[in-house]
Amino acid sequence: MSVRMPPADKAVLSRREEIVRALRAIVPGEGVISGDIEMRPYESDGLTAYRQLPMVVVLPSTTQQVSEVLRYCHQNRIKVVPRGAGTSLSGGALPLEDGVLLGMGKFSRIREIDYANRVVVAEPGVTNLGVSKAVEDDGFYYAPDPSSQIACTIGGNIAENSGGVHCLKYGMTTNNVLGCELVLMTGEILRIGGKHLDAGGYDLLGIITGSEGLLGVVTEITVRILKKPETARALLVGFPTSEDAGECVGRIIGAGIIPGGMEMMDKPAIHAVEEFVHAGYPLDVEALLIVELDGGKAEVDHLIERVEAIARACRASTLRISNNEEERLLFWAGRKAAFPAVGRISPDYYCMDGTIPRAQLPLVLARMREMSKKYDLQVANVFHAGDGNLHPLILYDANNPGELERAEAFGSDVLRLCVEVGGVLTGEHGVGVEKRDLMPAMFSEIDLNQQQRLKCAFDSEGLLNPGKVFPQLHRCAELGRMHVRAGKVAFPDIPRF
Repeated sequence: MSVRMPPADKAVLSRREEIVRALRAIVPGEGVISGDIEMRPYESDGLTAYRQLPMVVVLPSTTQQVSEVLRYCHQNRIKVVPRGAGTSLSGGALPLEDGVLLGMGKFSRIREIDYANRVVVAEPGVTNLGVSKAVEDDGFYYAPDPSSQIACTIGGNIAENSGGVHCLKYGMTTNNVLGCELVLMTGEILRIGGKHLDAGGYDLLGIITGSEGLLGVVTEITVRILKKPETARALLVGFPTSEDAGECVGRIIGAGIIPGGMEMMDKPAIHAVEEFVHAGYPLDVEALLIVELDGGKAEVDHLIERVEAIARACRASTLRISNNEEERLLFWAGRKAAFPAVGRISPDYYCMDGTIPRAQLPLVLARMREMSKKYDLQVANVFHAGDGNLHPLILYDANNPGELERAEAFGSDVLRLCVEVGGVLTGEHGVGVEKRDLMPAMFSEIDLNQQQRLKCAFDSEGLLNPGKVFPQLHRCAELGRMHVRAGKVAFPDIPRF
């Protein structure tokens, strides 16, 4: 799989020095980075196989500066790629050689904590964990908790509609965001939603959440915070087969029990994590479930008994129940460290993200084992098992010719399988460039064109993050016609490392 991006605009590149001067007038001091060496940290995001230096990096610190930068770029037809912390695993923040990379890292303040309305108003550069840290002393927290929460930002969470281990019960980012301030490509500043629960009219907030930087640049977010539950306990359950673990997941949900979190790991992931964290995971099992139950003490105690009975009926071979907060956090520490732990056992890995109906989990696991043999590459599996969000980690060595290409082909087959069994291409990592050319596996040309019309309503010139999400590009004027011209745009390849 090659990553193709829109061809560079040579006229824009010829005006680079003029553009840099104009941007420095808007964002003075150290707010503009134009040297190749200085821009190197921005050449890729978490999908590090693909790299490209931007034309220039701009680091605004106020909404007005963002507005002026976008207005200038719109007037001069310059492409813009917004970027948060750069933890995206789908290439959503991959720069363009003729585009401005708009870094939002300086937007790192929490503007307001409002306990009466149970909200926090934060700038997009605040980390996910930073929101919970700001309110934890008063017994509150922010529910969505991606594994990268120590580094990923709230703005990036909005762009990708991130989830985490507790999204099963408490929802994704979209279920926990109440309002935002958005700057359009024209420089116009919009306020959408607020501290109130819901707004009348079109669900613009729902459109913006998960839009991957294609519609506008978010400069402020109002998120919902929750009171910490009275009690939270976790079960660590081992199974002799992945199919038994998958059956247990389905039976728990089928019994009407909604855990605070329910995660699954297979044997390769279990061993990698235990060697890294020493969380006390059993090493003689093929699959491991972590099931967390929260609420009132009596309710949690009752649900633990029910889940334990279900697990034993599904042939659980080991079962531990946390007896204190320290033990519960240790159970989760292993799961949270799964990605870096796998990085210790393989020079490289390719992290996939697809979602399937829970009942299809045993079938999908069996098919992935067949694919592993086909491509001669190992895979370690970690899942948000409760909502069917899969994160296979395909192990490879980029120093060996052909292995990256095999890993990408393996990953593409996994995503096609997700769609085949009734699932979707992404659960929380977004489409970016990674899944862009697989979009026709899930959407018809009519579907994709309609989605592009929505983008055109926000960004009529197609200047915001072009080359992402859509496998086929059209000018907005073309999409207004009754019949849309078919045919893919020929993009040059991006250098890969």
